[in-house]
Amino acid sequence: MKYKTFLLFGSPGSGKGTQGLILGRVPGYFHCSCGDVFRSVDLTSDIGKEFMEYSSHGSLVPDDVTIKLWQTSIKGKELTRNFKTEADFLILDGIPRNVEQARYLDNELDVLLVFHLVCPDKKKLMERLKKRAIKDNRHDDANEEVIKHRLKVYEDESKPVLDFYGRDKVININAEQRPDQVLNDILHYTTKLTPASSGEPKNYTT
Repeated sequence: MKYKTFLLFGSPGSGKGTQGLILGRVPGYFHCSCGDVFRSVDLTSDIGKEFMEYSSHGSLVPDDVTIKLWQTSIKGKELTRNFKTEADFLILDGIPRNVEQARYLDNELDVLLVFHLVCPDKKKLMERLKKRAIKDNRHDDANEEVIKHRLKVYEDESKPVLDFYGRDKVININAEQRPDQVLNDILHYTTKLTPASSGEPKNYTT
């Protein structure tokens, strides 16, 4: 059975992580961040050792390894019942990062909508990323050249994912609004696709 999925998509600094965290606290939504998956990987496991082979040398982790890490993490959440597939909508943030990853995940995800958090003001994005770098103690990410590179990688490699899923599934959201306004815009669309909106009761088991 494919996971009923909403994707949070946008350039670095657009607020994907913030919205994912908030939505993940709402009953019926389970948030999974690719960054959290990487940070929580068991380095003693086979897939963890494979991950370390690349990351310890500063190499990019291949798409197939990234997907395997994600699969291992999400299956674990299912087993512990943190993620209840019969009741919860999956909120993905940071994955898929490119079209190849989207193809890998096509057999597992029933992508209902892609929320494209749009922030045309590049100066505002730079300010957000610098603040986040200081807050998270990631000082290298505060460098303007590093930020410009990350934004270029997004434009070249990640943004084509929007075309992969088709424009009929992509909802553009103004990410320059306050976080609560962005959340309200997202919920406007998600609630239309929940069982409760059609008069069927949601099943939130514990």
